[in-house]
Amino acid sequence: MKLDAIKHASFYCYLYLQRRVAFLPFVRASLKSLIPKQYDFAPKTLGEHIIKRRLFLGLTQAEVGKLFNVTPFTILNWEKGYTEPQIFQIPILIEFLGYDPINSISHSIAEHLLNKRRQLGWTQKTAARKLGVDPCTWSSWECGGTIMTHEHRRLVASFLGIAEETINQKMKKQWNERHGK
Repeated sequence: MKLDAIKHASFYCYLYLQRRVAFLPFVRASLKSLIPKQYDFAPKTLGEHIIKRRLFLGLTQAEVGKLFNVTPFTILNWEKGYTEPQIFQIPILIEFLGYDPINSISHSIAEHLLNKRRQLGWTQKTAARKLGVDPCTWSSWECGGTIMTHEHRRLVASFLGIAEETINQKMKKQWNERHGK
């Protein structure tokens, strides 16, 4: 009996297929589509900041790649945390996000220098050249070294847009802490 039913059903399937109409009365079908990712999460990594903003704006990785003049694969690597944008791309990133995702609250002059340099998209060598100091000197300052001369303190204060007296006080405090005074 079952064999006759199968033959009967296959015959009708054959007829329907000849007419180019599908006959699938007993087949369960489920429709699938991509589920849009939510962008209402708190980003923890640089890649998550990029993903969140891209999804919020409804952009593809290729469209974001055009903004940065990179390939979609590069954007994917940034989002996955495999690589990070180069220093000259940081100003574009800050503009794209509307904020600096890496900028923490700066307490020291070294942190201020690093954050300002990153916002401008400068390497240490470029920053040193713009301020007229040796690149090793700049590197030392970013690593927490003391800014010794008053001329250098004046340059750094002007570059950071803070009062020279603030730099003098912080350098004096830093010197005293390091030399046990």
